[in-house]
Amino acid sequence: MRCPFFNHTLVLLIDHGDEGSFGFVVNRKTDLGIQDVFNEVGVTADATAGVDAPVMLGGPVSPESGWILYDAEGVPQPSTGQTIAVSQRIACSASLELLERLARGDGPDTCAMILGYSGWGAGQLESEMKQGSWIPVDLDYEIVFDTPIEKRWEAALATLGIDPARFIDNQIASA
Repeated sequence: MRCPFFNHTLVLLIDHGDEGSFGFVVNRKTDLGIQDVFNEVGVTADATAGVDAPVMLGGPVSPESGWILYDAEGVPQPSTGQTIAVSQRIACSASLELLERLARGDGPDTCAMILGYSGWGAGQLESEMKQGSWIPVDLDYEIVFDTPIEKRWEAALATLGIDPARFIDNQIASA
C-alpha cells in the first residue's frame, strides 16, 4: 500500500462485518515502554513483576486508546471491559483490570500493548482488497507473538511463498 502509514504493515484483523472492519497493526513498535503506559493511566507496577511487553502503534485511529493483545491460554478473562477472542489462543481487551494485573505480574506472559487501531467503514476494506492494496494471509500465532516485530511483514508474506524483495511498484516481478 502506498499510504505512508500502512506501507509494509501487517494488520491483525480483529472484527469484520457488514458495518466495517477493525484491526491492529502488529509490526509498528513505538518508542514507549510498557512502564510509560502504566504511568500515563495511573497504574502502579510491581517492581519485581519484570513486565516486558512491546508497545505498538495499532493504527491511526484513536491513538490515545489502548488495547492489550495477548495469549489467552490459561489467562482468566477480565471481569470488566470488553474482551474479544481473535482465535483460540489470541484475545484482545481494553480492560483496565487486565492492565493492572499485567502491572502486578499476574497478567498474561505473552502480550503487547496496542495504542490506537485501524478501521474501515462498510465495504471499504473489501474495495481496497479488490484494488490489490492488501494481501490476506491466515492468522499465525507465531508471527503475531514469536517473530521479531521488524520481520513480521516479511514472515507473513513468506507463508504465501512471496519474497518482498521481488515487489516492484506494488506488483510481483516475474522471474
